[in-house]
Amino acid sequence: MRRIPEEELMTGNDQARAYASADFEEPHSAVIRLFQETFGHTLPGSDVLDLGCGPGDITFRFARAYPACTIHGVDGSEAMLAEARQALSRSPELAGRVLFMQGMLPDIELPLPQYDVVISNSLLHHLPDPAVLWETIKCCAAPGAAVFIVDLRRPATIAEARRLTGLYSSREPAILQRDFYNSLRAAFEPAEIREQLNTAGLAGFDVRETSDRHVMIAGVMKA
Repeated sequence: MRRIPEEELMTGNDQARAYASADFEEPHSAVIRLFQETFGHTLPGSDVLDLGCGPGDITFRFARAYPACTIHGVDGSEAMLAEARQALSRSPELAGRVLFMQGMLPDIELPLPQYDVVISNSLLHHLPDPAVLWETIKCCAAPGAAVFIVDLRRPATIAEARRLTGLYSSREPAILQRDFYNSLRAAFEPAEIREQLNTAGLAGFDVRETSDRHVMIAGVMKA
């Protein structure tokens, strides 16, 4: 199945609210578990960058899993960030450790020049040019930084995309079912991601299928 790009940003308030209230317990718990399996329970430093943080669920989970870290979440959608900030206001124990900011890659101005950990969940397939993510990581990740990306992977056929949509989103609102189907069609295959990494000079990163719909990219930035 050929790739069909989708909209880069989710800007609607209804759309953002649907994502903030959706049940992502299984896939988002898996993101944290896979990070810990890959990099352990001790970070190479305390400064973490979450690219494409959306309404912040992964950001919060990571902050709780690593209570000594400070994490900056970046997203291009102000509607998504409004949901993230509302959720942060309900989690006073994270005050001072989690900061959300709006911006588009690669032009975002970050509070820090480099980070000890860079994570991203479900951003890659939204980008018209995937090189933007890899070049941003090369700029923002400090030498020795842990880099951890999780994204959807494109099914081989439209029929498989429809099957996965029904299997994993049939209980969600129609807007999320639509977006999940479109995201599957916009996602990259593992071989395409490896080619992107080779072009970006990140060929040492591991690319691994972690479920019937997800791929993980992980590596350590060279000095």
